[in-house]
Amino acid sequence: MSDAGLGLTQLLLFLFFIMLGFPIAFTLMAMGLFFGYLGMQDRVFDLLVQRTYAVMSNDVLISVPLFVFMGYIIERANILDRLFRSLQLASGGLPGSLAVATLATCALFATATGIVGAVVTLMGLLAFPAMLRAGYDPKLAAGVTCAGGCLGILIPPSIMLILYGATAGVSVVQLYAAAFIPGVTLALLYIIYAIGIGIIRPEMAPRLPPEERNVPALQIIWALLTSFLPLALLIASVLGSIIAGLATPSEAAAMGSLGSIILAIVYRAFTWQKLKESVFLTARTSAMVCWLFVGSYIFSSVFGYLGGQSVVEEFVKSLPLNSFTFLLLAQVIIFILGWPLEWTEIIVIFVPIFLPLLDDFGVSPIFFGIMIALNLQTSFLSPPVAMAAFYLKGVAPPHVRLEDIFRGCMPFIYIVIFCMGLVYVFPALVTWLPENLYGGATPVPGAPSMLDAPPAGGFTEQEEISLPPLN
Repeated sequence: MSDAGLGLTQLLLFLFFIMLGFPIAFTLMAMGLFFGYLGMQDRVFDLLVQRTYAVMSNDVLISVPLFVFMGYIIERANILDRLFRSLQLASGGLPGSLAVATLATCALFATATGIVGAVVTLMGLLAFPAMLRAGYDPKLAAGVTCAGGCLGILIPPSIMLILYGATAGVSVVQLYAAAFIPGVTLALLYIIYAIGIGIIRPEMAPRLPPEERNVPALQIIWALLTSFLPLALLIASVLGSIIAGLATPSEAAAMGSLGSIILAIVYRAFTWQKLKESVFLTARTSAMVCWLFVGSYIFSSVFGYLGGQSVVEEFVKSLPLNSFTFLLLAQVIIFILGWPLEWTEIIVIFVPIFLPLLDDFGVSPIFFGIMIALNLQTSFLSPPVAMAAFYLKGVAPPHVRLEDIFRGCMPFIYIVIFCMGLVYVFPALVTWLPENLYGGATPVPGAPSMLDAPPAGGFTEQEEISLPPLN
């Protein structure tokens, strides 16, 4: 068998093994080492050491455990119930007010955690039962909870964007700036849909009783000041310092972690047991991310060395594609991959296959990354994997069926697809903020150069990863 044939066999066997449920990171390393030994003999072990060292010494990935730790501390500080209650009071007069409060809480909490499972589970324990008690249709309540919980993939400080930045070799700072408006736009589209359902189908989202809507203004203001404002200030300081160029993502994440501890102390929710749990969960999540990167880089390096990457590139180039059809094809493939795979596997394994093709079709890696971040919302919502649905089912009342949760998620999948079309038709949703903050070329299809100007104010930490080439 030729080297290219070995590379394609490696990819197909990997897909087969992960469908059987084997651990992703170690399957990647095992497949990479096995086929690498067939193609390059003992040198594959040198590759293993080099790639492991390159990942572990990557400055960009320092921000991952810090943001994860910040999220776990906030999750355990009992802030979410205060935040949901205050937003519920503030939105009491709107149609579908509980759904609106749920989505607003998810959007804000997602910026603080970026951990989809945590947000969906907590909102499934807090907001989902409240909507059911208020007479909401279980499918609508489930869709709102799952879709809102997934916003952390897109809205900064997104862990997914950090991993994409490390994989694609682009600035995480600029990715955050590019993702901010699309993330807010998607959250607003969800809220508009919830309000529309409350107006058109009031039986699906009944109004709250008058005693819960007619709350004194001072009570609403006090609730917002004591719950919404502190968390909003923490998030604004973290994101603002990153986007304004006052701090790198790693530095801002460190300050955010300290701020989350202070916030937990102020709310009298800080204990050594909660700190211990947060540190343990952070270490477990960070280890998973690091070993996924090690495995993916070994796998991708061997795949490229054997010629598998070249075969894929030549095949795609032979198709009659322009920038639009290439983007459409890539997003359709990623959408389909989202059914059986989780987003981490898609980012570290399959996105590197598309990255070398971006220059050929005049697509900026930053614009491509934001489209992927939007697209990966669907990987948590679409069956058969639909991890958000399974997270919710784990805490939902027994009478709420899994198929009801799936059906409730479908309208939100359509909204995500609509938002992707909106971003492509109006690329300024992605480009306006990075261009005005940093200058540089427009990251839209047809403009192969990427935004590579340093953030305003500058900094010294290297935020663009410089791992050895994958192929």
